[in-house]
Amino acid sequence: MDKIVLVGVGLVGRAWAIVFARAGHSVVLHDADPAQLGATGERIAASLEDLARAGLATEPAERVLARLSFEPRLERALADAGYVQESIGESLDAKRSVFAELDRLAPPSAILASSTSAFATSAFAASLAGRARCLVAHPVNPPYLIPFVEVCGAPFTAESVVVRTLELLESVAMSPIRVRVEVRGFVLNRLQWTLLAEACRLVADGVASVEDIDRAVRDGLGRRWAFMGPFEVGDLNAPGGLEDYLQRFRETIEAIDVSRRERVLDLAPAATTSLNAARRALLPEAARAARVQWRDRRLMTLAAHLDTAARADRASD
Repeated sequence: MDKIVLVGVGLVGRAWAIVFARAGHSVVLHDADPAQLGATGERIAASLEDLARAGLATEPAERVLARLSFEPRLERALADAGYVQESIGESLDAKRSVFAELDRLAPPSAILASSTSAFATSAFAASLAGRARCLVAHPVNPPYLIPFVEVCGAPFTAESVVVRTLELLESVAMSPIRVRVEVRGFVLNRLQWTLLAEACRLVADGVASVEDIDRAVRDGLGRRWAFMGPFEVGDLNAPGGLEDYLQRFRETIEAIDVSRRERVLDLAPAATTSLNAARRALLPEAARAARVQWRDRRLMTLAAHLDTAARADRASD
């Protein structure tokens, strides 16, 4: 799978290009919008410069960029492809149409993956002759800074396709997991949106402000979650490990879970407008773009720290 083809070169597609190219792959980028495709090289170069300034570049940007090519014709882009990653907008009809073309034009051995965060493989590939080679590989944006990927096939996806995709993603320094059952939202968004739903309830019930809930996650939970997951947190927080932790807090956990399910979440416009107003009071709309850049710089700093810490851990083993 030396040749990687990226279909759709928005934020996610461009980020995938960095992931694969800096791992040494030849990457062909395609987009139906010529203007989007034409601006992609400069945008990727700018991201590579940011990585270099953060100390996260392993080779000169020119060498990475030399592995990229841009092809406006889909059929030519797909010639000899080993792996295809689709990253167009979240429209089911559009994805069905694109995957029909990918299945028709890509070599029979090529894996066809989607970056979708909304749709199961069964929703866009079930009718295809080559459906066995289709699956979801859902990243967290931007994947060149956040290595997590959810790989989820359908019941008709070949086992070898799932395995090869996991192996490919691991080889390009990603951290993939296998989602074994098609479930709405996959794993990360189900966890993320469950926390967000509870945050909305706490604000609606007057328990805490939007700012203070963000602080609880940022300065509390997030400090550990940057390098541990919830099961390891519990395992290390009780003398007897995870079972001890769950039994110690079982009554409270179960009571909160019951109350959460009984409390209907309200995301009607009246409720979300007030939440948005609270955020705009903290961050004016005109400052949001700069804050996104700030977020990415923080992610780069965190990635550099975690990389250094991981190397230290390996050296001490």
